[in-house]
Amino acid sequence: MHLKRILSVLLMLTVLLPSAGATQQPAQDDMRGVWVSSIYNIDYPSAQGLTADQLRAEADTILDNVAAMELNTVFLQVRPSADALYDSDIFPASRYVSGTVGQSPDGDFDVLAYWVEAAHERGLQLHAWINPYRITKDGQSEYDALPEDSPAKQHPEWTVVYEDNYYFNPGLPAVQDLVVDGAAEIVRKYDVDGIHLDDYFYPGTDFADEATFIRYGEDFDDIGDWRRDNVNQLIAALDETLHEIDPTLSFGVSPAGIWDNRRDNPKGSDTQGRSSYREVYCDSVEWIKAGTVDYICPQLYWSIGYEVADFEVLVNWWQQVVATSDVALYIGIGAYRAAEAEPGDTWYGTEELQRQLDLLDRSIDIQGEVFFSYSSLQNIDGCADMLRTHYTGTKQPDNNTDNNMQQNTLLDLMGRFIASLFCAS
Repeated sequence: MHLKRILSVLLMLTVLLPSAGATQQPAQDDMRGVWVSSIYNIDYPSAQGLTADQLRAEADTILDNVAAMELNTVFLQVRPSADALYDSDIFPASRYVSGTVGQSPDGDFDVLAYWVEAAHERGLQLHAWINPYRITKDGQSEYDALPEDSPAKQHPEWTVVYEDNYYFNPGLPAVQDLVVDGAAEIVRKYDVDGIHLDDYFYPGTDFADEATFIRYGEDFDDIGDWRRDNVNQLIAALDETLHEIDPTLSFGVSPAGIWDNRRDNPKGSDTQGRSSYREVYCDSVEWIKAGTVDYICPQLYWSIGYEVADFEVLVNWWQQVVATSDVALYIGIGAYRAAEAEPGDTWYGTEELQRQLDLLDRSIDIQGEVFFSYSSLQNIDGCADMLRTHYTGTKQPDNNTDNNMQQNTLLDLMGRFIASLFCAS
């Protein structure tokens, strides 16, 4: 009789134990991230043409400083345009490392491989940040310098010139495949923790894709709806493909902070700024509803109380959007504004950054924040100390640690109960 009771209790308590193989939301809680930008050598590398030893040393310094500020995640820009800071069979090596597009860094140094290993050694996560459609930032001369094996040179029919720069045409199925294949290549080759897209989708409303719309947009009356659907399809394809390769991978996007303004859309925020929905055809609300991203990280690069786009108003609006979803919400914070501020400016010093962090700590549906960018955090007097102090007091325990504690507690209870049954007999 006692044996049956013991077995019954064991079965009941085993059901309560968290499963070691249970699927978890890939997006992490307690995100404390920073963008490390390679475009124009903003953050890394500091200059083009550095030696492999210099590239390693700069990476080590950045990662050491990130860890010292109590941050836990780096979003490294590995494809600033149609190029690669990694060993790619699809895109040419980035000029921002070697100095010449298509030319490998000194000693064939693999930037991404080193960053992933060095980040993990310090207990940091590393997300690979890519720009999906941009080909050039410096116009015709940059395009002319691309090697002949660049997909932009091999397929000029995939490209559109907009305000003197080249972009891949998002309406072409072949371009969507190119972006997905490029991201999949990274995940297959490198132990990255995530793939991250920024806020650059269609570059503007007068993008010259009318012929593509006529060919592929027969199901749409409005070219804007068709453009948004093209981006939606890309996001869904990335979500499916990347998670087939690595189910634990975190995939997300950092859209511009204003989805749409209430004056134009009753579902929009009480703001008057640039609408990502209407101007770059980025329907991030649809991705949240469809669950095709693990997290969303809107760039809320304004101060609390700013009339055109109030940080607090937007924080509340985004919380409402994700409230009934399983998509994690991180907030992009514009540290660069403090780095550029003059005395007397709202952003000067660390007070505005501290106010924003305190507001986020009081919020319910926010899992963390990401700062733009690393150099800015270093250039703000007292910022590193402020972040270290803030996070030392607010850090949350690791989810795995929580699970282990729960399991140990239940196992201890099981042992005590079973022992008591034997004693009673």
